[in-house]
Amino acid sequence: MSRIGRLPITVPANVELNIDGQQVAVKGPKGELSLTVSAPITVAKNENDVTVSRPNDSREARSLHGLTRTLINNMIIGVTEGYEKKLEIHGTGYRVQAKGADLELALGYSHPVKVEAVEGITYSVEGNNKITVAGIDKQHVGEVAANIRKLRKTEPYKGKGIRYAGEIIRRKVGKAGK
Repeated sequence: MSRIGRLPITVPANVELNIDGQQVAVKGPKGELSLTVSAPITVAKNENDVTVSRPNDSREARSLHGLTRTLINNMIIGVTEGYEKKLEIHGTGYRVQAKGADLELALGYSHPVKVEAVEGITYSVEGNNKITVAGIDKQHVGEVAANIRKLRKTEPYKGKGIRYAGEIIRRKVGKAGK
C-alpha cells in the first residue's frame, strides 16, 4: 500500500470540498480549484477528512494512488494558504521593476525583457533584485517561476543570472585555475 496514498487528508472548516464522480472541486478563502481523478482511483469524503483508495495493486493504480492524494492535498493548501516562489537576480546592472501587474527585467540584453501577468498569479518585487511569484495552484506557480528563471539562467563562472532564493550554484574556476 502506498505510504502517502493511504493517509487521510484533513479538510479545514473554512474549505468546501465537493466530489462528483471523478471530479473533485475545492473552494476556500483564496479561490477555487478542481481536479479530474484518473480512472482506477476513487475519492471518498467522510465527516472532515478525505480518503483516496485504489481497487487493486496494478502498476497504474499504485502509481496514481499517492499522486492523487498529494494533488488533492496541494489544492486544499492552495485555497487556504497559497503558494509562493522567491527568485533573486544577481549581476551588475541586472534588475527588475514592476510595471502595473507585469514585470520588466534588465538582464544584460540590449532590450528590457517584459513578463506579462498570468491569470491567477501575482508578482511582487522587493528592492530591485527580488521577485516573489504567488498563487493558489502549486504547479502553475512553479511553472511561471521556472519560465522567469529561464530568461537568464545563472551561469557557473561569475554567478550572474536569475536563481531561486536559497539555490546554491556550483561555481567553476575560469581560465587561470589550472
